[in-house]
Amino acid sequence: MRIILIVHVFCLGYIPLLHAQEGQVRTIAFYNVENLFDTVNDSLVFDDDRTPEGRYRWTVERYQHKIAFLAQVLARIGQGKRDRGPDIIGLCEVENASVLTDLIQHPTLKHLEYAIIHQDSPDERGMDVAFIYSPAAFTPIAYRAHRLELEDHLGRRDRTRDQLAVTGWLGSSLVGFIINHWPSRRGGQSRSAPHRMKAAQLNRKIIDSLRAEYPEISVITMGDFNDNPTDRSMKHLMVWNKEEPERLFNPMLALYRKGYGTLAYRDAWSLFDQIILDRKILDPTVSPWHFQGVGIYNPHDLIRSEGRYRGYPRSTYSAGSYSGGASDHFPVYIYLGSSGN
Repeated sequence: MRIILIVHVFCLGYIPLLHAQEGQVRTIAFYNVENLFDTVNDSLVFDDDRTPEGRYRWTVERYQHKIAFLAQVLARIGQGKRDRGPDIIGLCEVENASVLTDLIQHPTLKHLEYAIIHQDSPDERGMDVAFIYSPAAFTPIAYRAHRLELEDHLGRRDRTRDQLAVTGWLGSSLVGFIINHWPSRRGGQSRSAPHRMKAAQLNRKIIDSLRAEYPEISVITMGDFNDNPTDRSMKHLMVWNKEEPERLFNPMLALYRKGYGTLAYRDAWSLFDQIILDRKILDPTVSPWHFQGVGIYNPHDLIRSEGRYRGYPRSTYSAGSYSGGASDHFPVYIYLGSSGN
């Protein structure tokens, strides 16, 4: 097992459920950054559309604008409570380590000295998940990319994103993070649901393996699950069996029931982007860290202000045309508090 570490010296729009209390606070965020591709054609993946000559006319100028916009967004998450960006950031829809390096080296983020953990996945388009962290807050000790084995309706291998598990020390507490981007709903929700159920099964297997290796660990699994908190795959993830209480707590469920979402489609909101916590974190007598708040970050500059998609997240592309937004998803975040770390 090998860690890839690249360390560089380098109007709030929150929808809160709970408010953080006094004491030390860590911010953990997740963001689907909508096709963060560089402009170079990679012959090993289907990224041709995201090149200057491709369908989307993905130029250096557009790429640099997106990097700058995303850096601004990430730097602001959590500043309702703190004066710096998140300590931990999970990302999905990134092409490679190069775009991650460009992101954390941007002047808006460089002073935060973020580091990255990333591994190329077998996804046909080259889409990966990634883990960004502040070395001042988190010390990784191990990571592993877990392969999700799928087949399409013809029995052919369906290449998709790995689930990235990162283990390390958050203060004096051992925490395992799992970054997800589960299979999409392409072909319809019902037809694609078995793939997300397999993703949920893999996630549970990872959680079990982390707990077996580190009995004291607390686990946080987050990502774009391509299902809402009440969908079958998410329910499967939450409950192991009838005799055992729920091992996990999903703070996004309350937001979803209030009608909030992170992406919109056909005038309906979905909350696919979620951060799910080990129930140990709810008990301050067990974990040095305890859950203090959750929210969706949606300031005005991330929202489309006019046209057919008014009120939707301001995406980079809309109906095939460049619109210059950051992403078609809003980021989500949680606060963890501690008085003793």
